[in-house]
Amino acid sequence: MSATGFVGLGIMGEGMAARLLSEGVAGSPENPLVIWNRTGSKCTELKDKFPDKTVIIKETAREVVEACAITYSMLSTPEASKMVFEGETGVLAGIAAGKSIVDCATLAETDMQRMDAAVQEKGGRFLEAPVSGSKGPAATGALIFLCAGSEDLFNEIKDSGLAAMGKASHFFSTQVGYGTRAKLVVNSLMGTMLAAFGEGLALSESVGLDPNKMVEVIGQGAIQSPMFNLKGPKMIVKDHAPNFPLKHAHKDMALACAMAQTAGVEYSVMDQAEKIFRAAREDEELNVADEDFSAVFEKIHKESTSEVSKKRRME
Repeated sequence: MSATGFVGLGIMGEGMAARLLSEGVAGSPENPLVIWNRTGSKCTELKDKFPDKTVIIKETAREVVEACAITYSMLSTPEASKMVFEGETGVLAGIAAGKSIVDCATLAETDMQRMDAAVQEKGGRFLEAPVSGSKGPAATGALIFLCAGSEDLFNEIKDSGLAAMGKASHFFSTQVGYGTRAKLVVNSLMGTMLAAFGEGLALSESVGLDPNKMVEVIGQGAIQSPMFNLKGPKMIVKDHAPNFPLKHAHKDMALACAMAQTAGVEYSVMDQAEKIFRAAREDEELNVADEDFSAVFEKIHKESTSEVSKKRRME
C-alpha cells in the first residue's frame, strides 16, 4: 500500500487536502490520504466530508511521514512550521531514506533552507512549494505553486498532486529559497495593490463618489484586477471574513521588505504599504489581525479625517 500524507488542515490546507481526495490523487484503499492537524477536529471534519474515501487520521505529524512516501505540509505561521517540523513527534522525526516532503507554507528563505538541509541529511527529498492564492483558490484547485528544491520530486507530482490543487506550477531552481523569493514578491505586490485600492475607495467615498460605481469603473479599465472586483464590494460593507488573514499578509510583506533591503533594492512604495498593514495588525482597538487582509481598509478610514470616515468609525 502506498499513501499520501497531508499535515496542516487550516484555512488553506483543508481545501488543498480536499482536492487531493476529490480529484482522486489520494483516498483509495490502495492509496489512502493520511492526515494530521494540531486541532484534531479538523481531521474528523475532513474525513466526514468524504465518507466514500479512505482517510486515515494519525496522532502525530511524525506518524504521517512514516506512513507515506510523499507528505504535503501547509502550516500557517513560521512558529507553527518550526514546532511541527522540528518537534519530537514532528515531520523531521519521521524522515528516512525514500521519504519526500512538499512544504507549501510561506516562510523566510533561511527557514526553508534549514528544513531542506535537515531532510536531505536524513536521506529524504524536499520541495519548497509556497502557493499564490487564498482560501477560495485552495478549495477550487486554482492555486499557483512556486517551487524550488528537488526537481525529480517536482516532476513526479506536478501532473498529479500539484495539478489537483493548483492551476499552474512553476519550478525556479534546484536551490531552495527561490520559491520563497517568488512568493514574497507576489504577496508584497498584492498587499501594496490592496492598500492603494483601499485609499482610492476611501477617497472616492469622501469626495461624494459612489464607491460601488468606482469599483465598476476600475474594473473596466487598464488597472482592472480580479482582486479589486472580488474585495471591493465586500470592503464597502465591512465584510472582511478571512480568506487570507491580515496578520499573514503582513508577515509576508515584512519578509519581502527585508529581502529587498538585503538585495539593495529601492522598495519605498511597498515599505509604506507594509507600515500600513503593520499598523492595522497592531491596532488593538480595530482588532482586525485575524480578519481578511482587506480589513486594512478600516485602518485607512481610521487614519482619515473626512466626514465619511468619521461616520464609518461610528457605525
